Amino acid sequence: MSCGAIILAAGRGERMRPLTDACPKPLLPVHGKALMQWPIEALARAGVSDLMVNTAWLGEQISACFGEWFDPHTGVTQSDQTVAAGPVRMHYSDEGLDFGGALETAGGIVRVLPRMSDPFWVLAGDVFVPEFVFSPEAVVRFRAGAMLAHIWLVPNPPHHPAGDFGLTDGARVTNDGAARFTYSTIGLYRHPLFAPPYCAIAAGNPHGVKAPLAPILRSAVDQGLVSGELYTGPWVDVGTPERLARLNQPPES
Repeated sequence: MSCGAIILAAGRGERMRPLTDACPKPLLPVHGKALMQWPIEALARAGVSDLMVNTAWLGEQISACFGEWFDPHTGVTQSDQTVAAGPVRMHYSDEGLDFGGALETAGGIVRVLPRMSDPFWVLAGDVFVPEFVFSPEAVVRFRAGAMLAHIWLVPNPPHHPAGDFGLTDGARVTNDGAARFTYSTIGLYRHPLFAPPYCAIAAGNPHGVKAPLAPILRSAVDQGLVSGELYTGPWVDVGTPERLARLNQPPES
């Protein structure tokens, strides 16, 4: 069965050391759950039943944590393939085992592309967006259009004041513009974005080419083939121990 989403979880988490020396960043606890569990539960609520996760650094911990099936209602893994409807079937792309390390964002996506639906969700496993809705209606709208990607942007956080992209009134993403926003890491993507002329990696990435997503995305932006929208709900790039500590602080009474 095709996967409806991929969570990118292969990074080393260098800026999070020493926390990530023994624990992959997507498994660091946020409000009592593994960071990556929050989007898994949100995807399950949206009806995504097959989910891909790419791993590398300490990836065996991620697959052990979520197993072959993950029940978002109980938070437990299940090995029985006859479980009732609702649990998410988990699939893993172990880049560490296959290639000795992470393939970066685009390299990892192309590696699993033959197993993904079209279109499919992409998101990072180290971003906390507890109120984001992976709307089935957004998928229907995107599928009916001609864009190669639809991405969600957020107001620029203090650590990234320059932003990444502009956004026109017509919801077209630009590489320039007076008002710029930060890429949330959440987007809907079509398979043709990961083929020439935008991407030169061979189908399925059999040679383990390492490549980032940003240049591919910017190429499609230049052609007017990326739409977007601004998301203003809670969003945290959990990139440093300090940000994680702030995130886990109890609310003020």
